[in-house]
Amino acid sequence: MTQPTPTTGGNLLGHIVSFGYLLREMGIPVSPGQIVELIEAIEHVGLLHREDLRATMRCMLVLRREDLPLFDAAFEFFWKKALGIDLEREMMQMLLPQVKIPRRQLRLPRRQPVADDADATEGQEREEIEIQLTFSRDEALRTKDFAQCTWEEVQACKELIRRMEWRIQPRRTRRRRPARAGRLLDMRRTLRQSWRFGGEPLTLSWRDIRTEPRPLVLICDISGSMERYSRILLQFAHAISAGLGDVETFVFGTRLTRITRQLRHKDIDDAIDAVSKHVVDWSGGTRIGEAIKEFNFRWGRRVLGRSPVVLLISDGWDRGDPELLAREMDRLQRSCHRLIWLNPLLGAPGYEPLTVGMQAALPFVDDFLPVHNLVSLEQLGAKLATLGAQRPPRRQRITTTRGVQ
Repeated sequence: MTQPTPTTGGNLLGHIVSFGYLLREMGIPVSPGQIVELIEAIEHVGLLHREDLRATMRCMLVLRREDLPLFDAAFEFFWKKALGIDLEREMMQMLLPQVKIPRRQLRLPRRQPVADDADATEGQEREEIEIQLTFSRDEALRTKDFAQCTWEEVQACKELIRRMEWRIQPRRTRRRRPARAGRLLDMRRTLRQSWRFGGEPLTLSWRDIRTEPRPLVLICDISGSMERYSRILLQFAHAISAGLGDVETFVFGTRLTRITRQLRHKDIDDAIDAVSKHVVDWSGGTRIGEAIKEFNFRWGRRVLGRSPVVLLISDGWDRGDPELLAREMDRLQRSCHRLIWLNPLLGAPGYEPLTVGMQAALPFVDDFLPVHNLVSLEQLGAKLATLGAQRPPRRQRITTTRGVQ
């Protein structure tokens, strides 16, 4: 079929570039290279209908499945409602073989063009409505329980978790560093500098306490009772590992497995695949006490040497010995700066920690927090960023050499 003869007035190319900018503003990653490839694809496809353009744009601009509903809404908003574009006429008026745009010269516009001045106000009002709907969707996801989310909502939650910024309060070390105005006088540097003035200490040098990032240890329950939360909590472990850097991650069901190396993959899907191949007790039973004992005796000296913060994620359903769990939790709390238990069931209305495992572990927990939605993760981030330098008061039993408690 031969292409129709073009007439004056067509501006489909400019609208395509503007539509790419709109997708970027809505959170869909669109690069200038994709726009160029889309224009070349339209040249070869020879579009004559609106649905053909929609299908081509979906294929060339959308790289993630969870972005398809957002793309459809943006397509309807831009091509029909926002600009009032007669798409069929624009297609007929465009001469694609004459369009040649170098990749380096392609720049997306900073503003979305409108059809004329009369429609500017209406286009701005509809754009504000679209932004409010997106914000409401994110707000609903922030308070929704992970166990009740659909597949699309889980993917959106993973993207929001990936964008979170994590920071943990640094710890004070015993080392000193030079400072312009510190609390300690640096006598060695002061005497060295006094040689330039005939031995007179005219300028004083100071030292201050050196700080360094506090390590974080994450121990996550992946047993059958945690199956609804374990997948998205691994996304949380991947995000916090990338955000803080010095993070050791372990998972347990009936045995303990270190997955720090597997979570170093930049892509979360590759990391989850590596973890699934490495862990052999996924969605099985739960023996929290035995897992904590193995951690204390096998990994404690290696990862607890610099007073880290330990995050233990579990619902507390334990099939092991409660006395063993209490004894190992006591040992773990003494070895770390802060022991935080994250329970996804704590966010449910009316929940009480009445299980045998939780009753045995709670006396040795510094903070007992929920981890069932995005709001709870934000509260955890605020907690980690404001940890004090001193350990909180603890209710540990003091045992003397004679065995008197």
